[in-house]
Amino acid sequence: MTLVVLAAGLGSRYGGLKQIDPITKHGNFIIDFSVYDAIQAGFDRVVFIIKPENEADFEETIGARLRGKIKVEYAYQTPDVHPDGITVPADRTKPLGTSHALLCAEKVVGDDKFAVVNADDFYGREMYMKIAEYLKEDRKTSVPTFCMVGYILKNTMSPNGTVTRGICKTNSENKLTSIVETFKIRPNANIPEGAESLEGDEWKPLDENSIVSMNCWGMTKEVFPYLSENIVRTFNAPGADTMKCEALLPTAVYEMIEAGKCEVDMLTSDAHWFGVTVREDKPTVIAEINKLIEDGVYPDDLWA
Repeated sequence: MTLVVLAAGLGSRYGGLKQIDPITKHGNFIIDFSVYDAIQAGFDRVVFIIKPENEADFEETIGARLRGKIKVEYAYQTPDVHPDGITVPADRTKPLGTSHALLCAEKVVGDDKFAVVNADDFYGREMYMKIAEYLKEDRKTSVPTFCMVGYILKNTMSPNGTVTRGICKTNSENKLTSIVETFKIRPNANIPEGAESLEGDEWKPLDENSIVSMNCWGMTKEVFPYLSENIVRTFNAPGADTMKCEALLPTAVYEMIEAGKCEVDMLTSDAHWFGVTVREDKPTVIAEINKLIEDGVYPDDLWA
């Protein structure tokens, strides 16, 4: 099984390449903990999707120390590599979105079953265990079947600003039926629901126990053709700004569900997510990681 890590983001709000910013005294990154947990769950290969200009930094700081523990490979996300049927401005440097990032890894991933995660998110080992268990099962279904691990909204909010989350709905069989991308979410202890999001100029209540997508998926190669379709639809949508628009993986999966082209089994986790969206998040992440080390969940130095 392969772990695919989305690591080509610019980190513009963070102010630097946050994927390789150390968070422990031994110089470990959030990515290290993701790979460590994936190895414990049985993954034997990791594919980092990166920008080509970051390869030397990734190899020096991450790839080199992982070799011998797990197979390490790279895929490259560049705006000039895209499906036929769209036009991307020659001067665009912004990545084309997570659908495009995963599509760029198609040849490297090959026929292997795989999990997809963000490089700057700490998910907890439970998520990797659940996806690994799911991918190990052989299913005979009429359409491709994937899985997603959903998190409880109140366990994924940041104390340093608003967040964007995909609010998920499921049916009686615990199949994912919809993902509603919801922006500017923040805690609010003064309302029964405990959370709210900004819609236009008005704050709307949200149930803090809603299940949300954190972009962690278990997938097979059948997803790739639909990623191309999602990218074409995104860039050819009426009024689309081709300098800024992004094709997003959750949207691509939802389009597949709507068209009856796949099913997605919802797995859930009670773990607390944390990540580094802005620099103010880093002290919180460091404190959380140190607590897990003190509790014996992780060794003091992951790769010693």
